[in-house]
Amino acid sequence: MDATLISDAADPRLADYRDLTDVALRRVIEPAGGLYIAESAKVIARALAAGHRPRSVLVQEKWLDEVVRLLTDAVPVGSPADGDDVPVYVVTPEIAETLTGYAVHRGALAAMHRPAPLPVEEVIADARLVVVLEDIVDHTNVGAIFRAAAGIGADAVLVSPRCADPLYRRSVRVSMGTVFQVPWTRLPEWRAARSVLRGAGFELAALALADDAVALDEYSAQRPERVALLLGAEGDGLSRRALEAADTVVTIPMAGGVDSLNVAAASAVALWELRAR
Repeated sequence: MDATLISDAADPRLADYRDLTDVALRRVIEPAGGLYIAESAKVIARALAAGHRPRSVLVQEKWLDEVVRLLTDAVPVGSPADGDDVPVYVVTPEIAETLTGYAVHRGALAAMHRPAPLPVEEVIADARLVVVLEDIVDHTNVGAIFRAAAGIGADAVLVSPRCADPLYRRSVRVSMGTVFQVPWTRLPEWRAARSVLRGAGFELAALALADDAVALDEYSAQRPERVALLLGAEGDGLSRRALEAADTVVTIPMAGGVDSLNVAAASAVALWELRAR
């Protein structure tokens, strides 16, 4: 295990961790470099368990022993994510904050190699309940929906071409690392996406407000065998194309003069109602 003390925030070996708060910069660096950032030992452990490979780890000395144990014990030696070959960069809290722009309270960050995207057909092959995220650009909402999907029992998550990156640092952190345990991939545009989902036997249920919407509990009482639950962005909701692709529109009956829930909260309610009995 190669643990190296680094005292200069400008050291080129730390380039992967620099300016993490700049969303525009990360959109360029992450896809082009094939990287994403995992934050905290728990999240790194889940990424390793999913077979993802770290390029390096940034750690404060206080957490060094824990990270070394994680890298050497969490994944078998000789596996694609073998921790023995991963450089570990040890920095002070001040250097970590200078690099990232925030106080790194959880002690460790890992620059992870981004795995190749899976074909949609492979991800949904054995699924009975999948979540489709259309153009949800808020990373917090994406992470929270993944956490609901993992905790309540969705089989997969599919994201539209313009949806926020589930492997962006904030999405991963909010999901508590569940983005690594729920199978997911990106869909093509709606015409092709609908064909793939319907060809696999899924009924597309759009969660939206509409005069002809079916109440969620009524829909779940006669739930089809395979359901794709469509969720749209906060505010704008699902696009016209998504609603046209749907087989039915489903809504959560509300009270108190409130018309809807935050999309992450709505996903949890809908998934609970549609869960496998």
